[in-house]
Amino acid sequence: MPELPDIELYLSALRDRIQGEVLQKFRLVSPVLMRTFDPPISAIEGKEVIGLHRIGKRIVFEFEDDLFAVLHLMISGRLQWRDRGVAIPRKRAHGAMDFANGSLLITEASSKKRASLYIVAGQDGLAEHDRGGVEPLGISARSFAKALRSQNRTMKRILTDQHIFSGIGNAYSDEILHRAKLSPVQRSQNLTDVEVKRLFEATQTVLVEFRDRLLEEHASKWPTKVTAFRKDMAVHGKYGEPCPVCESPVQRIQYASNETNYCATCQTEGRLLADRSLSRLLKGDWPKTLEELED
Repeated sequence: MPELPDIELYLSALRDRIQGEVLQKFRLVSPVLMRTFDPPISAIEGKEVIGLHRIGKRIVFEFEDDLFAVLHLMISGRLQWRDRGVAIPRKRAHGAMDFANGSLLITEASSKKRASLYIVAGQDGLAEHDRGGVEPLGISARSFAKALRSQNRTMKRILTDQHIFSGIGNAYSDEILHRAKLSPVQRSQNLTDVEVKRLFEATQTVLVEFRDRLLEEHASKWPTKVTAFRKDMAVHGKYGEPCPVCESPVQRIQYASNETNYCATCQTEGRLLADRSLSRLLKGDWPKTLEELED
């Protein structure tokens, strides 16, 4: 699922191509993408894109006349920039937004179509898509600590809860906890002030590093490989591979359809976290579906 650094990459690429451009036509081939009917999708056709920003993991297209298109790509949704009027692949694409200078394809490489698009009017309509989490790159250490200690949750869950922190998901939470040398199952209200400070600094550093690295890598070209599994990640998706800090093998915890990666040496004082015991611990603290994870 694209997270804060990935969404920022998409936004940068979109601003270079469609900000200030008029949406000439929205060709929808997969009605399941649309989750609203009023205003209709035709309401944004013929309107200029006057802004692009992010709400959590959602991409917001701001149009004239106080209209917004809110796109959530979920786990396998992606954006592709193609020549104007390109044919839409029906098996893996939802539709295309046609501009004078090109077409933006909305694709989803999964049999389970979870991506969603909402057309809303006004700031009140837009606010309904804000889960309320604080922006991790736009807050002070004190505000971060207040949000972190607002509930007594496992570290993995509280970092990925969009009601608490906005834009962090499964991949970058693994990287943040590894950088902070904290266990994914440690409780948020059990952290010392020193650990909270370390987590705040790790959150800021990891998200900024990956965001800036992605922007630099792609520069003026369209991002074609937006993925939660990157070679330069320390632990996420690296089960069995050596930790880049201590060279111990990266471990994993599997629960429902989710996986957490961590280094036992760096994060849990050498203790392995057994899936069975973790499942009991997370039973009431970890969602069973991607939809629950997002909400």
